[in-house]
Amino acid sequence: MLTLLADISLFVGTRAIWTQAASHRLVVAAVISLCYASILGCGVLALVVRRARSLARLDLCVLVTAVTLALCAWAMNHTGSDEAVLTTQAAHELVAGRPVYGQPWPWLFGHGVALTPTVSGGYDFTYGYPPLTPLLTAPLLWLGHGALPATAVSTAALVAGTVALWRMLPTPWRSAATMACLGFGFLPSYGRLGYPAIVALALLVPVVVRWPRIGRGGRLGAAGLARAACLGAACAAQQLPWFVAPFLLAGIYAVRRGELGARAAALVVGRIAGAAGLVWLLLNTYFVVSEPGTWIRGIALPLTQGAVIHGQGVVGISLYFTDGSDRLDWYSHASLLLAAGLLALFVVFVRRLGPAATVLPWCAFFLATRSQDGYYLMMTPLWLAAAVTAPASEFATSWQPRPRPLYRRPARLAAAALLLTPALAGAAWAATGTPPLGMRVTSARWATPTAVSGLEVEVTNTDAAALTPHFTLTTGQGMNQYWTVVRGPAALPAHTTARYELRPPAGWFRLPRPGVRIRLRAFTAVPQTLSSADVRLPRSG
Repeated sequence: MLTLLADISLFVGTRAIWTQAASHRLVVAAVISLCYASILGCGVLALVVRRARSLARLDLCVLVTAVTLALCAWAMNHTGSDEAVLTTQAAHELVAGRPVYGQPWPWLFGHGVALTPTVSGGYDFTYGYPPLTPLLTAPLLWLGHGALPATAVSTAALVAGTVALWRMLPTPWRSAATMACLGFGFLPSYGRLGYPAIVALALLVPVVVRWPRIGRGGRLGAAGLARAACLGAACAAQQLPWFVAPFLLAGIYAVRRGELGARAAALVVGRIAGAAGLVWLLLNTYFVVSEPGTWIRGIALPLTQGAVIHGQGVVGISLYFTDGSDRLDWYSHASLLLAAGLLALFVVFVRRLGPAATVLPWCAFFLATRSQDGYYLMMTPLWLAAAVTAPASEFATSWQPRPRPLYRRPARLAAAALLLTPALAGAAWAATGTPPLGMRVTSARWATPTAVSGLEVEVTNTDAAALTPHFTLTTGQGMNQYWTVVRGPAALPAHTTARYELRPPAGWFRLPRPGVRIRLRAFTAVPQTLSSADVRLPRSG
């Protein structure tokens, strides 16, 4: 059944790639047609073969078909995303011996490359990831201009991670690896977009498979050291592994302490952390020496850049269901509190929560200011790896801290609620904030009957402090570019009203079709706030 499901998952998105290739890349279209034949043939054989060895060979055929389709899709679509463009530029700067971090590259953006707006009214044009992906991209710069080298690295990493997971899983589960990594089209699309997180995922695969057995008997051996090295390399590729590493180390300590005792368990975890840290440091050494200040700020950038709120998590309350909040900082606080609370909960209840070590870290992002679903779905193959190779039986004898107050079940339930309450309270505090700015459009200038060239807005600051607003108009999810303030005070004093004249960044703003919600938004940086107001602009004439 898993073989059949993996085979079916390859249909998703394949037709669009074939249609694109059939117009001008006939060789790619022909290969995709052969993949269609393979999918059909594997579907038939999955239902009729009798021997386990034959089914195992069929699983390999499905994997080869999936890899071929992923490479065909990359051959057709490799323009990449903003992350791929930044990674390629970072590789160019590295090869040229110039600084990588803290350097704005505004010319890379626009023309289809997404911008990351910040609450300070600008955009982040700098590279904000650890350096492993540019290091891997640098030897491939000969492939061409644009983001092609970075997308080649991430797609190759996805294929390598898929093959590694397929090989390391028990034979009956191998097709699940094909389905989770290459089926349905969503992870291959992130590979084609050049996300560094895909490189981190590939490096985490050998770490997560059978992770509770790392250090068994108090010995790491060559395999254990290699897995620790992969953990360090993953942390040097992207920031997401930073969040899962504490859960894995805490889980290994609990399992080893139940087996060997506290001192031996601490030594095992210390050697793992030391090996991982050494690899991480080696990969960062050049940047630590050449640009220490900008390097540390660069790799911490996603946590400190002040990007505007966005995503599918709790921030949607302030973005879409209310008119904003004057307590946006508390989304970040709540996310950190939830991460700490989940880690503490994991330690206290590791026998029950051990199998979920690769899922729990991402729950914290649901409360974050940037809660895109990519933070969850790009690491889903690790969920599969843990589910198959780290079941509850691996944690049956794990050590769990049990001070006297936690002997009774009601006390343990109360402790669990207590660990999560601060995060939930912080999120509720952020979501129930009120918008500090009241806004009303008083007039509009029309460039055409369906496009405005400027707005006049009356803004009232109801807050107790002066605020510096930055305005934009949105028609859906995400943020459009900021509008230019032609007239109006830069900082609006507390409890005052002023009129602002705003001009759209492109010189005009085309109205969407009737019925689409238009929202005027104003962000401020200190403190971080969002104020929104619905705008009705009747078509001129």
